[in-house]
Amino acid sequence: MAFYDLSIEARKQTVGKIYSDCLLSFQNKNMEMLLPHFENEDTYIRKNAYLSVGKIYTSQLFLQKDIINELATLYTHSDEKVRQTVINSAGEIGKYYFEDVVSFFDQGLFDVHYSVRNAVIGSMKKMGEKNPKPVLEWSKKYLHHPEKEIRREICHGIELRGRTHPEDVLPLLEELQFDETKRVRTTLVHVLGQISYKKNCLEKVITHLNTWKNNALVHDAIDEIVDVHSEKRYAKFTALTQQEVIDYIDKNLVVTKPTNP
Repeated sequence: MAFYDLSIEARKQTVGKIYSDCLLSFQNKNMEMLLPHFENEDTYIRKNAYLSVGKIYTSQLFLQKDIINELATLYTHSDEKVRQTVINSAGEIGKYYFEDVVSFFDQGLFDVHYSVRNAVIGSMKKMGEKNPKPVLEWSKKYLHHPEKEIRREICHGIELRGRTHPEDVLPLLEELQFDETKRVRTTLVHVLGQISYKKNCLEKVITHLNTWKNNALVHDAIDEIVDVHSEKRYAKFTALTQQEVIDYIDKNLVVTKPTNP
């Protein structure tokens, strides 16, 4: 039976058992009880497993070294669901102890399975929200990686921090403005739209875009920003109406016409 097919009380009991199994596994240095949760077909079972790992890591300080060692071993597992849950566990830990788990993200970026790589992006988002400085510093070294998918993943991964603090990620995004790969460029434009619509964010984005050199990219970003504020997108959640955004851009954008890099 799937996690959300259970009653509320049964779900609470299941969450408690997952936590207990994870804790005992780390205490005994034996992953026999933990592994069924890490490889479970149910996404929510795996989610509760990696949430449990994060809670154990922050509350059981004497187990931290053992947890890292066991996660490192689990990452060698052939099942992508196990590796994905390892990365998500590292993401929970990295919200407070990024330096302890950075090696998992160095590996996860290059994993053969897309779900593991996506877990890196998801982990970057939640870590960047809670612990941005080391995460963004780590991101910088991959901005110009020769593999286009790595550049795209990094661009996407820093998005969530940018939604509330665009000034933190705009300097990193700027480094991608001349990237010639369509998937990277598309992601960059998407992220610029995503970090523009909350209160006090549009002003920061436009101010920074005024310093960019790739006018064609800037205009693509402006089109996305305007569209994000439309009724078909996020109008119910935006700080400004679409017309207010258009008026602000018309008044404050320095770039006047697109030019090729």
